[in-house]
Amino acid sequence: MAPGAMSRSNDWTKSLSDAQPVPYWLDDPGRPRPEAALTGAETCDLLVVGGGYSGLWTALIAKERDPDRDVVLVEGREVGWAASGRNGGFCAASLTHGLSNGLTRWPREIHRLEELGARNLDAIEEAVARHGIDCGFERTGEIDVATEPHQARELEDWYGEIRAKGLAGGIEYLDADAVREQVDSPTFRAGLWDRRGVAMVDPAKLAWGLKRACLALGVRLYEHTPALTLRPYGAGMAVRTPYGGVRARTVALGTNVFPSLVRRVRPYTVPVYDYALMTEPLSDAQLASVGWRNRQGLGDSANQFHYFRLSHDNRILWGGYDAVYPYGGRVRAEYDHRPETYAKLAGHFFTCFPQLAGVRFTHAWGGAIDTCSRFSAFFGTAHRGRVAYAAGYTGLGVGATRFGAEVMLDLLAGERTERTGLEMVRSKPLPFPPEPFAWTGIALTKWSLARADARDGRRNLWLRTMDRLGLGFDS
Repeated sequence: MAPGAMSRSNDWTKSLSDAQPVPYWLDDPGRPRPEAALTGAETCDLLVVGGGYSGLWTALIAKERDPDRDVVLVEGREVGWAASGRNGGFCAASLTHGLSNGLTRWPREIHRLEELGARNLDAIEEAVARHGIDCGFERTGEIDVATEPHQARELEDWYGEIRAKGLAGGIEYLDADAVREQVDSPTFRAGLWDRRGVAMVDPAKLAWGLKRACLALGVRLYEHTPALTLRPYGAGMAVRTPYGGVRARTVALGTNVFPSLVRRVRPYTVPVYDYALMTEPLSDAQLASVGWRNRQGLGDSANQFHYFRLSHDNRILWGGYDAVYPYGGRVRAEYDHRPETYAKLAGHFFTCFPQLAGVRFTHAWGGAIDTCSRFSAFFGTAHRGRVAYAAGYTGLGVGATRFGAEVMLDLLAGERTERTGLEMVRSKPLPFPPEPFAWTGIALTKWSLARADARDGRRNLWLRTMDRLGLGFDS
């Protein structure tokens, strides 16, 4: 251990001494009371399972498309309690987990995917305004920052490539001085600022606002009502719940990281746990020392990357880096907290912003993300087109779930639209293998990515093999 490392470590851990083990966004006295659980039997035209963004957007858009459609939504706990209320609040236009991933996988339709993504983000902004959703929506964009020389070279080369392909609209390259004029960290060497492609939101307030909008349009919404089984019933489907059930003509599944009611979908996703910290509000002097006047979201360019942003009251959310896959792929509350990761994140935070020494963290939390092998959502139907699903958003669901809701509704209507005609929508990712192969492969990949970060981005044989197989483990 280097001289002084122990004292610095102690300082970092002291910053966590008051941190509450709850998601900052959900620790809100304005949190709405849950709706009553379903008791007895219900019938409807459309049943939506899941009260996160995926299910909420599906129910809302279904009513906007057809106000006479009878829509029921059931949520196993409370609206927004899982990934939709715990994430960093980066609402991105990208439907493909970033332009690089999309260009690698769907080069022939990347321009259309980028256009649809931009329209989707515009539609979210319009819906927030139309329904009066107070979620701190700020169209600030995001800066992808380089913190190592090889990352700076890669960002500049990437900017040249996307300019040549006509994909750099709204994106600005920033050298070291320019990026530090935006946000001042001694670690920043270059950046790409996507000025319009990302908005910052309070994720829990967005979910709660969508809930209110659904109720206002006549959606019958039941919380603390898990869907237990799904089976055909006459010309429709039947879902059993603890105290009753729902018969519906069609069903949309927005359960994401939780085991799908369509069993054949389950091998396509695994849960990966992500963790975040939130600081106390910065003073005017502390904020001035960092700059950040334009309030962009930021993410660094490493394989094991951090994401960070300002909240409405000028706290800094700092998350990412560790992505933890539990053996067996089980979703359990005990995995939601990982003190060793919190300590690691705190150390990284003060390396990035040494001028904020002495700042304390008020909240530390984690949660599961539904991850698939292509990093972006996949879609499909079951039970002769009466059930639709969307899953696998891999941490980019704040914005993309609205697009996924449109896709599910198109699929249930049996319509070929500009969305359902996409290769991205018609194809599936590779499923994950059974244990112990899934755990071994993911662990080896994580080790290889960390090694690449330490070796100027050079990818080893394992990563190059994964690239050739189209798995693209680059983020």
